[in-house]
Amino acid sequence: MDGAGGPGEGPAPEALQSLSRRLQVQEKEMELVKAALAEALRLLRLHVPPTPLQDPGTPAPPRDSPAVPPGLPPTCGPSLVSRGTQTETEAETEPSPGPPGLSNGPPAPQGGSEEPGGTQSEGGGSSSSGTGSPGPPGVLRLVQPPQRADTPRRNSSSSSSPSERPRQKLSRKAASSANLLLRSGSTESRGGKDPLSSPGGPGSRRSNYNLEGISVKMFLRGRPITMYIPSGIRSLEELPSGPPPETLSLDWVYGYRGRDSRSNLFVLRSGEVVYFIACVVVLYRPEGGPGGPGGGGQRHYRGHTDCVRCLAVHPDGVRVASGQTAGVDKDGKPLQPVVHVWDSETLLKLQEIGLGAFERGVGALAFSVADQGAFLCVVDDSNEHMLSVWDCSRGTKLAEIKSTNDSVLAVGFSPRDSSCIVTSGKSHVHFWNWSGGAGLPGNGTLTRKQGVFGKYKKPKFIPCFVFLPDGDILTGDSEGNILTWGRSLSDSRTPGRGGAKETYGIVAQAHAHEGSIFALCLRRDGTVLSGGGRDRRLVQWGPGLVALQEAEIPEHFGAVRAIAEGLGSELLVGTTKNALLRGDLAQGFSPVIQGHTDELWGLCTHPFQNRFLTCGHDRQLCLWDGEGHALAWSIDLKETGLCADFHPSGAVVAVGLNTGRWLVLDTETQEIVSDITDGNEQLSVVRYSPDGLYLAIGSHDNMIYIYSVSSDGAKSSRFGRCVGHSSFITHLDWSKDGSFIMSNSGDYEILYWDVVGGCKLLRNRYDSRDREWATYTCVLGFHVYGVWPDGSDGTDINSLCRSHNERVVAVADDFCKVHLFQYPCARAKAPSLVYGGHGSHVTSVRFTHDDSHLISLGGKDASIFQWRVLGAGSAGPAPATPSRTPSLSPASSLDV
Repeated sequence: MDGAGGPGEGPAPEALQSLSRRLQVQEKEMELVKAALAEALRLLRLHVPPTPLQDPGTPAPPRDSPAVPPGLPPTCGPSLVSRGTQTETEAETEPSPGPPGLSNGPPAPQGGSEEPGGTQSEGGGSSSSGTGSPGPPGVLRLVQPPQRADTPRRNSSSSSSPSERPRQKLSRKAASSANLLLRSGSTESRGGKDPLSSPGGPGSRRSNYNLEGISVKMFLRGRPITMYIPSGIRSLEELPSGPPPETLSLDWVYGYRGRDSRSNLFVLRSGEVVYFIACVVVLYRPEGGPGGPGGGGQRHYRGHTDCVRCLAVHPDGVRVASGQTAGVDKDGKPLQPVVHVWDSETLLKLQEIGLGAFERGVGALAFSVADQGAFLCVVDDSNEHMLSVWDCSRGTKLAEIKSTNDSVLAVGFSPRDSSCIVTSGKSHVHFWNWSGGAGLPGNGTLTRKQGVFGKYKKPKFIPCFVFLPDGDILTGDSEGNILTWGRSLSDSRTPGRGGAKETYGIVAQAHAHEGSIFALCLRRDGTVLSGGGRDRRLVQWGPGLVALQEAEIPEHFGAVRAIAEGLGSELLVGTTKNALLRGDLAQGFSPVIQGHTDELWGLCTHPFQNRFLTCGHDRQLCLWDGEGHALAWSIDLKETGLCADFHPSGAVVAVGLNTGRWLVLDTETQEIVSDITDGNEQLSVVRYSPDGLYLAIGSHDNMIYIYSVSSDGAKSSRFGRCVGHSSFITHLDWSKDGSFIMSNSGDYEILYWDVVGGCKLLRNRYDSRDREWATYTCVLGFHVYGVWPDGSDGTDINSLCRSHNERVVAVADDFCKVHLFQYPCARAKAPSLVYGGHGSHVTSVRFTHDDSHLISLGGKDASIFQWRVLGAGSAGPAPATPSRTPSLSPASSLDV
């Protein structure tokens, strides 16, 4: 293909005609340049009074006396914003040497690069070495060249996307000529340029194109990203500053951490069920309180800074101890594990125990019982699994000892004697005798006596145990056996290391389950419940381990992880597939809380209902009812789902998979109505146009596939491909008229496409500065560049979403946080409201159709948070502000 649109070889008359057409193109271009220059001079004479240093007859002011034509903003000081968006070097201002379908040609060699970062493509090529870049990577700079003689009116026809190649060339040259006109007023002054203004150095031509009032430039990993300022914004100082008036309140948490944790389900004195997921401890009331048919209300303890791993409830049924794992902050500094003791009625932290004393995390917790919960026993996750006893009221450590190199899965005080502590785990049961040392910190002692299995087979794991009222202990092991450990006086001849007053030995064994026993629970009537792993059975045992009753948990909920006794005969059961079930042995169990079990990435909200859809690495596609706080339906995709979007009708939803396949499903019947594959790379974004006529699919093969869609969304046919990105597609948005696309890629490009005109790349990006976007989820662009923090490496922001009323922008970052900014967020280092709770990178955020709620996804913590949007921006039309321009008008009601 010939990027200039020249004809192929042919007879002499044909060649002459081609030369004639090219000459006409050049003549038209010269006329355009002359007209633009004349208009600039006319405006200069009309509006800028002559000064001793300026000759009104010259086409451009001298270096030391810049002139400001009407409509241009005053000089702005240099601004630093970290976390640059894609590099948009202004390659479109010159004709590309490559084919029309490519993005401004291939990357330039490092030695001859016209822009720091060494590429010619709009966002910089796939290379990101950043050689020769000014300042540190991740720094955003406001370009501050001298003011121009005039703002040219570009007459590029790229937005209309003509099919004739000569006109394409004319379009590109017109843009180039307009920039040459701009450059004429500032070329001389660039000789002594500020380092912030011209990172390309004296020999760089492109550094002269970004002029005051036309664009801002930021740098990400040493690569320049140019973003054009909308014509209606007179000054960046007029844009909103400060955090938004809207705030977020955590409304509901979907999910429960049962897959890889124990000691995670209890019932408080108030009747609330307490469990945890991510960094949040949830207090759930099955009946009453806010909420719909899916259940009652939730409250949340959010004092932890990293994932909660275990819980213990005080004998008073009010106080709760929760232990967290170690982590790192966004600067890579370690966060120490700690135990919080807090009041479940007020949600206030009462005591912080063990800060700096634990390694890796807190693995198991237990309050003493015989002395009304005066002491707390903690086992950490270090190699030695340190066992320590703490004074709850003072927060002081009374005793500590190395436990074992094997994993410890459970710990507990004897309800009859607080000096007796039991731990169990991999291939062991240990009975500890603790002497308090008169309550003095560090003076207590702990001595161990190991449980002897004797003639009984030693199991690989002993995940759980429970104390019986008569003082005996039942243990559940990985062989499916329940062992009864009876008390007996110690043998004076072999008192053991601690010389304990009594010891425990196995007196009975009962085979209870096929596979491991994960949970044991002592009921109020003295019977015991056991929960199986492989067989998923719940069995009630009477005296002498006689089976009384049993029930089986449905397979799709997973195995039994934890059991808690509720009111009356009601039972709460936590499962290994992160579900919380409610019911009894006679009537069976139904889910009240459900969640995903692996990393989440795909999220979309319904266009006119309070519903949203999620998918991830667990291969489950789930539709959630945001009002009833319940799972509407779930299907197995058989493959990893990474992205999704509702058709504007809400009748179907498109889901992109990690294999290049994408599906269209009927939201009512869950039937697959379309199954298509584009390439063999994973799909990162799917997005319907606002009118529902097109579907855009962004792939890791660097292409955007465009499909025509039927009115009901059920049928799709290939329309074209957007070819030009030099890296994988990360985000894209449709214009409000459904004709254009803005896209981001992995190497920080921002490209614009004319879809209706034939999926053509719009090389003149300046003409897209005022285009209105139906959604704004691209993380790179003028309206959102202020969301990037200092020191960013280009991956710190995973997702972004503008509210439908265009008041706020929500951001999901790599540091477990959700941010809320004002919109437009086009000021460097813009302040935000920051919300924690996720225990992993936040992968996606989306507003519901009416902006009443925000949904956020945790990555590896598999959590879904539903935030209520509070404040001035929660409803109603957007207020008129000086910064609000036609390009910032209210968005359509179609959701992302």
